[in-house]
Amino acid sequence: NIRMEYNLRKEEKFCVFTPLEKNLNRSVSADLKAEFVFLQNEGVRNLIVDLSNVEFIDSDGLSALLMARRNFTEQKGSFVIMGAIQPNVQTMFKISKLSEILNIIEAEEEAIEFVFMEELEREIVGDSSDT
Repeated sequence: NIRMEYNLRKEEKFCVFTPLEKNLNRSVSADLKAEFVFLQNEGVRNLIVDLSNVEFIDSDGLSALLMARRNFTEQKGSFVIMGAIQPNVQTMFKISKLSEILNIIEAEEEAIEFVFMEELEREIVGDSSDT
């Protein structure tokens, strides 16, 4: 049973998760889902997933990303895909129409900015609903 390899960078308001695997497929999708759930249980609210290293993704990998997106947004957090997305992965995103659902932002700086903007919007909406 192969463990999925990845890098993790925790910041105050977000976490950057970078799979070091070239393939996000059935063999790692269970690990991927487990890591996302673990991060959420650890209190991570905003997750940025850097897919720069990923050359191939199948329906299992897509399903893991979709599950994470749903879980993080339901917990009033952000879920962003970041990095120079490889052609095969871009194709899968388009075919599956995930490119319309996921927040995909190439530059890290912009991905972080997006998380901060969403965080700010949630605070404003939260404040206004308290009154």
